[in-house]
Amino acid sequence: MDSLLSTMEFHQTVPEQFVLPPEKRVAGEINTSVSLPVIDLRGGPHCYVEDRDKLIEQVLQAGKEFGFFQVINHGVSEQLMKDIMGVTEEFFNMPKEDKAAFYSEDTSKTNRLFSSTIYGKDGPRYWRDCLKLACYPVPETINEWPDKPTKFREVLAKFIVEAREVSMMLLTLICEGLGLKEGYFEGDVSSGQVLINANYYPPCPKPDLTLGLPPHCDRNLITLLLQGEVSGLQIMHQGRWVGAAPVPNAFVVNFGHQLEIITNGILKSVEHRAVTNSGAARMSMAVFIMPTMESFISSAKELINEENPPLYKSFLFKDFLRIYTDLSAKRVDVMEAFKVNG
Repeated sequence: MDSLLSTMEFHQTVPEQFVLPPEKRVAGEINTSVSLPVIDLRGGPHCYVEDRDKLIEQVLQAGKEFGFFQVINHGVSEQLMKDIMGVTEEFFNMPKEDKAAFYSEDTSKTNRLFSSTIYGKDGPRYWRDCLKLACYPVPETINEWPDKPTKFREVLAKFIVEAREVSMMLLTLICEGLGLKEGYFEGDVSSGQVLINANYYPPCPKPDLTLGLPPHCDRNLITLLLQGEVSGLQIMHQGRWVGAAPVPNAFVVNFGHQLEIITNGILKSVEHRAVTNSGAARMSMAVFIMPTMESFISSAKELINEENPPLYKSFLFKDFLRIYTDLSAKRVDVMEAFKVNG
């Protein structure tokens, strides 16, 4: 518990274990001339969209060019988004004795509170605290969530259902746009755990010495991120880092490795990282749609032909997770491991 950044009153220096080797530190200019596409979902999952073809085109184009985009008018209310960020902030601000039951450095535990992220046995530590929870189906998971603050469970239960609906809407649009059979992304490929990472990045006295999260790609199918009002997310685009400026009441959407493999590389899982700052604490809430552990992942047959042979091997999702962890989530290494003839 003493290693939790959120339990310390202030940080005047960066502890040695958080100081990155020079080659891993933030370097180079940020490309400020490029911004992520912002897509209007016209009301979200339960709204009939007249210009559906145009919406599908926008989603696919953003996915092909960036692998990231932001969505507005997605159907999750502004009040609910404020509420989930509010109760999460309350959680991190609680006395450490109230959080002690959830604290664990055991990476095999699904539900836990921990400090930092360590990739590799002797890797550096990163400047964040994280509350990780399995959240779906709600009736099967809710009793394992923190019961403090008082409304935490109530708010998260509503939020996770609505956030998942937005994710499934986007997957349906992608399915239609790529000509896959109806319901392709339903079933095992999207009915595994819905995980959240509630992230807290305190002000850092020397942001140039550390990172909140290292460059990585997500291991799952699709991710929704509620990133709050403080900037920190950066995306690799055409060899340069691009900042994802917060858009009010928007979700940042990005594709995981599984979606890139299923679409045979049409849609990309793109490297991203979290940087720190010295002026303000930053919070974010990431929602990960996961396949079941026994889900069989392969490139969709509809997207394979003589001109477009399969780029990736087929595998069980549980086997992918093992290799992803062994390779410290590095995109080049992970994708190379699953390439045909890789």
